[in-house]
Amino acid sequence: MNSITVLKWTATLVTLCGALATSLRIDPLNLYLLNAGSALFLLWGFKIRDRAMVVVNLGMLLIYLYGSMT
Repeated sequence: MNSITVLKWTATLVTLCGALATSLRIDPLNLYLLNAGSALFLLWGFKIRDRAMVVVNLGMLLIYLYGSMT
C-alpha cells in the first residue's frame, strides 16, 4: 500500500470514529476526531490535487474549529 492510500484510509477511520463519538455524545472527543479527519482529508486532497476535496475539507475544518472554540 502506498502512502496516499494509507493517508486516505486513516482519514476515513478517524472521521468515522468522530461520527461515532458524535452519535454517542462524547464531547469534545468528537470535535477533536472530526478536526483530525478533516485535516487528514485536506492533506490527502492536496496530495491528489482534487480541488473539490480541498474545498470541502477546508470548509469542514474551519467549521469544526469554530465549533470547538464556542
